[in-house]
Amino acid sequence: MSSKEKPTLGGQRIKTRKRNIAAPLDPAAFADAVVQIYLDNAGDLELIAKSIESSDLNFSRYGDTFFEVVFTGGRTQPGTVKSDEGERHPYAIIDCEPKREAILPSVLYIQKTLRRRPFLIKNLENVTRRFLQSLELFEENERKKMAIFTALTFSQKLALTPETVFQPLLKDSLVAKGIVLNFITDFFKEYLRDNSLDDLISLLKKGKIEDNLLDFFPTAKRTPEAFSEHFTKEGLASVVEYNMKKMFEVKLKEIKSTLTTLIAEETDVDEVIDAVKQQVKEAKFPDIEVVRMLWDVLMDAVQWSGKNQQQNSNAALRQVKAWAKLLNAFCTSGKLELELIYKVQVQCYEDAKLMKLFPEIVRSLYDLDVLAEDTILLWFRKGSNSKGRQSFVKALEPFVNWLEEAEEEE
Repeated sequence: MSSKEKPTLGGQRIKTRKRNIAAPLDPAAFADAVVQIYLDNAGDLELIAKSIESSDLNFSRYGDTFFEVVFTGGRTQPGTVKSDEGERHPYAIIDCEPKREAILPSVLYIQKTLRRRPFLIKNLENVTRRFLQSLELFEENERKKMAIFTALTFSQKLALTPETVFQPLLKDSLVAKGIVLNFITDFFKEYLRDNSLDDLISLLKKGKIEDNLLDFFPTAKRTPEAFSEHFTKEGLASVVEYNMKKMFEVKLKEIKSTLTTLIAEETDVDEVIDAVKQQVKEAKFPDIEVVRMLWDVLMDAVQWSGKNQQQNSNAALRQVKAWAKLLNAFCTSGKLELELIYKVQVQCYEDAKLMKLFPEIVRSLYDLDVLAEDTILLWFRKGSNSKGRQSFVKALEPFVNWLEEAEEEE
């Protein structure tokens, strides 16, 4: 061997990769590893987050298991929400107090986790959906914690989709037992602490449930009266008001659709009156809203002719004459007659093709016994709607003078 040659070991050197023997290779071992992190850090979520961040845990494979441990303290078996097997920790969401102050830290902890591993949102949705579909397996106070948790996830914008929460709640067996109603009540209360009613409505729309809030009630209690009574008692008057408005809009749409069809089919006016009265009675529709609706539908049914003012004028007046009996059947008081004038006023103000038609329509309604003289004079002297009022008063003045002169002659 030359003095310049360095000695070498004989044979081939094989490179080996260092293995982390703690890395779990199955869901149970993964769950135990996460539980141990909770226990080692005594439930301190800041320290737990750091430990998990530096770990070699396979979240992409066991994301569902991770959230099971966060929610329940350990791994759950199919068809259950709790498991007697494996390690558990006492710092889970269902083990804390049913208060936002106790649950919010876990929500923020999940939020930080999702920011680092956004792919886990799908796992959060999977576990949330499964637990909500199994609410009957939770105890009452645990269901309340779940309601607070889900409300806070939306308040904190964790990217959980509303459908993930609301649609599983429509399970018939859960609704029938009243479990869903209690859950959604707790959810509304918590969510409205941080958000407006408009925010809640937007959430309901995204969850495709805003038109069907009664579906959260057991069948025997699925009435507007029960809805109002329940949420009023729970201090959620704003939800009651919203639902009443929503139901009103639905009923209004139904009545409008019926009336539009009857008019298009040129149904006898007496039959139309009977049909509208029946629907109004069933829907308990306010008289003043009926008058507004009638005028809107009648004018929508007119075949307008573009920019030809005279043809438009003739078409509108023909419609008034054809359906005067219908209007008369529902304008049964001076107040309702005045409301009809206001509807005519607003439409003539907002629709350029009708701007000059206001006095003609009012006079036609008078001649057809829909509007009384006293009502017209009241509008002329003390009308409260300001839209176009100044010009319409001036346009109607000759007719009013004629009414007053006729009244003096009598």
